[in-house]
Amino acid sequence: MAQVIYGNTFSGGCIQVPPSKSAAHRQVLCAALSRGRCSVSNVDMNEDIKATVAAVTALGVQARYDDSSSLLTLDASGLGGQNAVIDCGESGSTLRFLIPIVAALGVSARFEGRGRLPYRPLGVYKELLPAHGVAFSSQGGLPLEISGRLKSGVYRLPGDVSSQFITGLLFALPLLEGDSEIVLTSPLESKGYVDLTLSVLREFGVVAQETAQGWKVSGGQSYTPRNTRVEGDWSQAAFFLCMAALSPQGAQVELQGLRRDSLQGDKACVDLFRNFGLEISGRRDSLLAWNPRAGEPYGGLRGFPIDASQIPDMVPALSVCAALSRGETRIYNAQRLRLKEGDRLAAMAEALTGLGGQVRATADGLLIQGVPQLAGGIAQGKNDHRVVMALAAAGLRCEKGLSVTDAQSIRKSYPGFFRDFIKLGGFAHVLDLG
Repeated sequence: MAQVIYGNTFSGGCIQVPPSKSAAHRQVLCAALSRGRCSVSNVDMNEDIKATVAAVTALGVQARYDDSSSLLTLDASGLGGQNAVIDCGESGSTLRFLIPIVAALGVSARFEGRGRLPYRPLGVYKELLPAHGVAFSSQGGLPLEISGRLKSGVYRLPGDVSSQFITGLLFALPLLEGDSEIVLTSPLESKGYVDLTLSVLREFGVVAQETAQGWKVSGGQSYTPRNTRVEGDWSQAAFFLCMAALSPQGAQVELQGLRRDSLQGDKACVDLFRNFGLEISGRRDSLLAWNPRAGEPYGGLRGFPIDASQIPDMVPALSVCAALSRGETRIYNAQRLRLKEGDRLAAMAEALTGLGGQVRATADGLLIQGVPQLAGGIAQGKNDHRVVMALAAAGLRCEKGLSVTDAQSIRKSYPGFFRDFIKLGGFAHVLDLG
């Protein structure tokens, strides 16, 4: 286990935002389903993307990654087979995307995973897949075994479950012989992730027709091989916007590599941090952020209510900013965060309260009363990459040092986070505790 010591220095500067993990998962899978030769450029080979690449390799795809150019090449001509063992690591996206894909290919497979992944919900598939021709064998989580070939038809599921289930079906249903329909029985949450899926599908020549309650998906479609590039990650940008907001000196932060026309739902971070009081100006592919009132009490920041239903991954960064903003912030519609790498709501409440904040977890979110400064101390990272990264911003407003456990967890989504934080004048010293 590793521990990171954060300091309160921060001079600002310019960094390139890492590639979007969400987009990369989708582009790699579409390339694999094309049954041709494709390249995916600007790939950050974090642990989650490694899991997806390993999964398609287990299905017969040949993959080669060039670290020097961040280029992933795929030869999917051998996609398929009869049996596969798929290790999803700790990646919920890999698991939930691959289950219906493998079923559509008619491959018998055993899914395995580590950490909290074996305990994350799969109930939607447990109900849907057996009703559509697929045997589903599990003791409640992983390992999971499936066999049989997925059949077309009507797939009914709630819209407030993880959008990963919907994305998995959108990948799989075009491969079936007959037409299918996805019908949502409740309003859709995390819509941005589904929009991103639909956009990547269109890029590879696959379409789904939106309806009043979901999507109609024609069967017999083919994924077209093509070369593609991964866009910058708006969810990771949120951590650095939080640092700009909390910088005691009002340091400027420039974030490059962000598509202004991105369909990532986390692009909403711009408006949310503006609501706190951060100044943000935009250029074609970059943002410039600074806090003009940094020298005032609470840094001139103010709390406000936040509906997290469409932006769950941003809650850690938003909660840190709220903890140091004047007044009350209520984050709500975030109950799915209790089922991430851990209980992310409880983790943030525990960490920030332990550092001197006033944060209470509620049934569906967080209730935060801002304080002008945090004391500092030791916080538990809970083996959660987003908790560890969010607390780097908290360290900027700690009177004494801040130590956070489970520093190694950043490898899941952003292996270069400490490097980029230090490039912006932050202090991050990682201790390997064996």
